[in-house]
Amino acid sequence: MAKTTGPILAVGGITFTNKLINSGDVDIRIPVGTGLAAILLSLAERVHEGLAVGVAYIALVTVCLTRVDPKVPSPAETLLKYWK
Repeated sequence: MAKTTGPILAVGGITFTNKLINSGDVDIRIPVGTGLAAILLSLAERVHEGLAVGVAYIALVTVCLTRVDPKVPSPAETLLKYWK
């Protein structure tokens, strides 16, 4: 398995779960996009491993801290809401 696969699958899982918790609907586009991103980053890893791994981890941090959909709070906001 490529070094970028884990972070990208985590991005997809976090996004999918956050949208499911907050809006209650299942969006099939998230797993499909995650699979395509994992394939593309594993191919990019063959060209420049450091860059591809860096992009994967930047995507992971970004999806945890920012809103993907303006109507749905970010995973960090959701976690803080349930923490209290």
